[in-house]
Amino acid sequence: MKNKVIMIMPAYNASKTLEATVKAIPSGSVDEIVLVDDCSSDDTVAIAERLGLSVVKHEKNRGYGANQKTCYAEALRRGADVIVMVHPDYQYDPRVVPYMTGLIADGVCDVMLGNRIRTRREALSGGMPVYKYYANRVLTAAENFALGQNLGEFHSGLRAYARSVLKKINWMNNSDDFVFDQEFLIQAAFFGFKIGDVPVPTKYFKEASSISFKRSVEYGLSTLGALLKYILHKSGIIKSGLFVPPDGNAR
Repeated sequence: MKNKVIMIMPAYNASKTLEATVKAIPSGSVDEIVLVDDCSSDDTVAIAERLGLSVVKHEKNRGYGANQKTCYAEALRRGADVIVMVHPDYQYDPRVVPYMTGLIADGVCDVMLGNRIRTRREALSGGMPVYKYYANRVLTAAENFALGQNLGEFHSGLRAYARSVLKKINWMNNSDDFVFDQEFLIQAAFFGFKIGDVPVPTKYFKEASSISFKRSVEYGLSTLGALLKYILHKSGIIKSGLFVPPDGNAR
């Protein structure tokens, strides 16, 4: 039986890039696109509806992590077997989506990431800020070592998950902020899910979403904090609710 693939788009003021993103998605690669709008002040919702997307609207701005929570809850409610997240800012090339979802559908991986950093030259020439590149390398090395993984990067916004991952991880306990992504990956590693990545071309431009240097520092520190929670939980020193599945049976 064919897997149902649902693409989710956590959106905030994406009116300038949404249509280009949708048009770049390979035809037939997903069964449905669900956009969750985090109380945008532009025409994001109107454009999404014109493009035929399923739209869910937040009545107030709740944050990037909270947006994803609504995205995943809606995808599960609609019966998704594979969920792929694409940001509507046209930064990640969606042509790789069929490869990511295919590896999950075939049981090769449970979680797939788009890896923006094949080489330093390519990442920097594509417009990635120098400080973000080096912060990414340091954090990714720390996460690979602590979690026993071998991923090209841990900080990609292009991701795909098997339904079983979303059912096992208690992601509703995660942050409503940007560190939600890292908490989710750390949880996936904790529960032993198979995580893989594929190279993805990216571009940095004015309309693409990006957080400030200050917010980047906060994100980096929050990532290290989540990693510390994992280490303390695994060692039995301090238990964390991040690693208790929804059924309450802690490991």
